[in-house]
Amino acid sequence: MKKERNIYSKIALLLGFILALSVGCEREVSDDVEFAAFGNNPDVFIDGFSGGLEYLPFAGSKLDAFTVDSDESYQGDSSMRFDVPNEGDPSGSFAGAIFPDNGGRDLTGYDALTFWAKATKAATINEIGFGNDFGANKFLVTKQNLRISTTWTKYIIPIPDPFKLTVEKGLFWYSEGPEDGDGYTFWIDELQFENLGTVAQPQPAIFNGVDETSQTFIGITSTVIGLTQTFNLATGIDQTVTAAPSYFTFSSTDVDVARVNELGEIAVVGTGTAKITATLGGVSAKGSLTIESLGTFLAAPTPPARDAGDVISIFSDAYTNVPVDFYNGFFAPFQTTLGGADLNINGDNIIKYTELNFVASEFKNPTVDATPMTHLHVDIQVQEAIDSGDFIRIELGDFGPNSAFGGGDDSSGSVTIDGTALLNNQWVSLDIPLDDFSGLTSRSNLAQIFFISDATISTILVDNMYFYR
Repeated sequence: MKKERNIYSKIALLLGFILALSVGCEREVSDDVEFAAFGNNPDVFIDGFSGGLEYLPFAGSKLDAFTVDSDESYQGDSSMRFDVPNEGDPSGSFAGAIFPDNGGRDLTGYDALTFWAKATKAATINEIGFGNDFGANKFLVTKQNLRISTTWTKYIIPIPDPFKLTVEKGLFWYSEGPEDGDGYTFWIDELQFENLGTVAQPQPAIFNGVDETSQTFIGITSTVIGLTQTFNLATGIDQTVTAAPSYFTFSSTDVDVARVNELGEIAVVGTGTAKITATLGGVSAKGSLTIESLGTFLAAPTPPARDAGDVISIFSDAYTNVPVDFYNGFFAPFQTTLGGADLNINGDNIIKYTELNFVASEFKNPTVDATPMTHLHVDIQVQEAIDSGDFIRIELGDFGPNSAFGGGDDSSGSVTIDGTALLNNQWVSLDIPLDDFSGLTSRSNLAQIFFISDATISTILVDNMYFYR
């Protein structure tokens, strides 16, 4: 109870000081006044845990993956041992945990988290760092794909901006899975925060250092991605870590068009153009996002109310969709955007395809029997100028009686929509008779819908994709 009484007395003294200021600002602060401060202990594990530290494994991880090893150490009497499970281990599919001090520590006097590590074999730790406290993770830092070897080696994870870490709880965390299906063991020792003085030449970046552009609409929100901080270390190596948005200071050239908060969340609020940039520790971050807001979004036409037995929906908020494996076939390098419910505007989910060459939605588990259906409906909006030679070809693929791709029983057919039938930034509703898909010999095991432009058209929106009769 002695410690608690000391804390309470300091709080009372501080409140009294604030009251004195409100009554007479001319009074000076006594030299005897003590202000509450958080400890700045840099140690995490030096022959054992520092005071206040906890061990909290991730859900689904091997709960006993971590132990203290008294037989192996870089120096001293013990080290942290991590046993990564084999693939299929019933006790957990990976090893991962956080090591927080929920009292919080002042880490502003340090510029890096350092440790020594080795493993039973050369391996790559998926993620390792600090700032994870199972809370807001406001100042999370992640070093991805850290290579370790079979000999003790010192590793350095730089702090993007130490002045932010006045009350940091997340002192260490990691997540690692099997290597090529096999588990292994690695050790960490002398885990601590240090002021090396050799962490130099900061090179922050947003959007992975690329100047991006995007067309959008009022009401759409997005997030600044690709946030990193790179430092040059004493070894001459550039060390890059992924940094949480709160390390950065974001700005918009026109807050009446787009606003960005401290979490990197961008809200489009008006029509026009705005450029999103950032700084970290006073250094301008490489990369930006130029937003062109086209104003209020005009939703695709609402589909008519049809009987459930007359519709097989692949993607629409108006009907119940069948199970879909993916809305983007990832036919690299021709199509790289994820696709799917990329946009959500006032509750309306919309697929957005960019860098389009050809892409497929696939629904093979199970395939679709569209034999009773007569038409395919889809709403398409082209988000760029349309040239005379532009087109979009829609292709249907049937996997045949074996319900699997290949096997000699597949068939497909396509219909080409000429550029003259498409509109820039306006929805075009297509109702295509299924009989028009020449070459499609069966509709009893449909599994794919392709959108093909051969790169003549790059960006489209898609909504209300369904078969009907």
